[in-house]
Amino acid sequence: MSPKETQTTKTKTKKIVILFIFIFVSLLVLMLSVSKTISSDRHLPTLMIEKQELSVRGTIYSADNFKLSSSQKLYKATIDTRSLDPNKKSLFIKLFSIYSGIPVNTITRKIDVASKKSPGTLVLSYRIDSRTAKNLKELSFKLRRLGVFQAIQINGSKIVYGLTIEESGEKRIFAYKDSMTPAVGYMRKIESDYGKTKVEGIKGLEKTYNELLNNSRDGKLKGYRDVLSYISFDKNSEITARKDGVDLYLNIPLKLQKNIEMILDKHKQKLQCDEIIVSVLESKTGKVLTLASSNRFNPDSIKQDDIPNLNVNAIEYQFEPGSVMKPISISLVMDKGRVKANELFNAFNKGTPNAKGEYPKGRYPLGRYTIRDDHNFTKRYITLKDIVIFSSNIGTLQLAQRLSGEEFLDGLHKFGFTKETGIDLPYEKVGVLPSLRQMRAGESRGEDNVFKATVSYGQGMTSTFMQVLKAYTAFNNDGQVVVPQIVSKIVSGNQVVKTEQRIKPVQVITKKTANEMKKLLIQTVEEGTGEATKIDGLEIGGKTGTANIARHGAYQEKYMSSFFGFANDKENKYTIGVTVNNPNSKGKYWYYRYASHSAVPVYEEVIKTMITLGYLKPNFN
Repeated sequence: MSPKETQTTKTKTKKIVILFIFIFVSLLVLMLSVSKTISSDRHLPTLMIEKQELSVRGTIYSADNFKLSSSQKLYKATIDTRSLDPNKKSLFIKLFSIYSGIPVNTITRKIDVASKKSPGTLVLSYRIDSRTAKNLKELSFKLRRLGVFQAIQINGSKIVYGLTIEESGEKRIFAYKDSMTPAVGYMRKIESDYGKTKVEGIKGLEKTYNELLNNSRDGKLKGYRDVLSYISFDKNSEITARKDGVDLYLNIPLKLQKNIEMILDKHKQKLQCDEIIVSVLESKTGKVLTLASSNRFNPDSIKQDDIPNLNVNAIEYQFEPGSVMKPISISLVMDKGRVKANELFNAFNKGTPNAKGEYPKGRYPLGRYTIRDDHNFTKRYITLKDIVIFSSNIGTLQLAQRLSGEEFLDGLHKFGFTKETGIDLPYEKVGVLPSLRQMRAGESRGEDNVFKATVSYGQGMTSTFMQVLKAYTAFNNDGQVVVPQIVSKIVSGNQVVKTEQRIKPVQVITKKTANEMKKLLIQTVEEGTGEATKIDGLEIGGKTGTANIARHGAYQEKYMSSFFGFANDKENKYTIGVTVNNPNSKGKYWYYRYASHSAVPVYEEVIKTMITLGYLKPNFN
């Protein structure tokens, strides 16, 4: 080998050795680097993630299956302002505005303020509905493909934070606005233990059944995530199914309710009154077919002016019921067998008859008081029938004196006065009656008792609308009173977990007494103060009541006008009540104070609506 060839070989060998040394050093450096990476603590995102699926409050349905009150999930949309590419910020804002419906200016202002003051996580909205949330999740994928968000350095790792859509809570939806209020109730927001917005009932059915409606369990999804932070399910994943609160089904059909609410709106405007309340019960079962007020509000948007309307005055407002108490008081006397149908009572109407043959209105002396009648009679002595159908205070109080104080008070308690009715609504008031000592005063001396006298015609006591309505079921149900019930059944998923309370009716008077009083109430409609409610082909009875409203121990120039009674066809029996609180009775409208001109027209129209909707069929005879 020539010297030149030898030198060339040495040079090649040298180069190969240097190459192998370089490769060895490189491999050594790589191994040391990997070893250091493996042994050092690193802050990498966990591969195991857990997500909650928010449960929601149960739904309230009408008897005809309309959703009166339901819950809707809310979502929040979040970005990290540090990840948002400044060159594509305008694109993001325009797309997010289109998908969310939030104005461009609002989004721009939020991002600009957050970027300057505290760059990082920014919630663009907490109140995104389910449909919008679904669309925004699709937008999130598109934004990733468009490179709208950049990777940022977090604890030594590069992470891309895109548009995130997460559950933030729930919102209560009242689809029919003010309908069924105030009985359905209203809500307030509360924060759950894990930062989600929940709701709870404050009034009405939402309050009574709050625990059941909110008896829910959130779903849980736990497993390993993929590159887009979605859970990849396998045998090691954990899945807990979501369980929502129970659903309530009412006895009240929305169609009937809304029709009666329209009647009340019309008559409130005409009468210029404070409030009109109407309720219809099935006399045998106590099912509440309607509980309507002229004073309603939208639970989604309660305003300052709505505050007086938030109470369910059918059970919370106490008033002197007036003459609607007379059938109740008289039936207690009849039940003891202490009056005869043909018995005559002094009308105490001294004086000379007028041109119509009517004697002056009766005046009955009772201690230092004088009790007056509002009706002129054409005779000195009146019968039991006259007392009821022409609403005689004097005749009623004479009958009441035939009961001992204990008998009278015990009878009123059995009818349900000074007791809760049992209706499924909260905050029910019970009213006031004189004490037993007061009702017994003068008995041992054979004197008339003023407390028995005034209570017998509905003064000197207080009750609620629903107490009177419940008491009147006795006259249309063989002497038994029933418990008013709004909710028909409670459903969890597809399973009925509870039906309406079937509380045994209470026999307060005998069937014989109830039927005799029922006939008198029918005659009151046919001949007396409730004559305007007569409808051919139906069995209708009832009693008017007009009472001064008492406040702070004194009677005011304000009136509560009422009509309580029943309407029946061959198959159906309903107990119906109407109260008109403080109708305009000034000047030329003075007659509105009387139930025959205020409560009775409402009662009549309610019955006609029930006929139109098929609840009553005029074919009784």
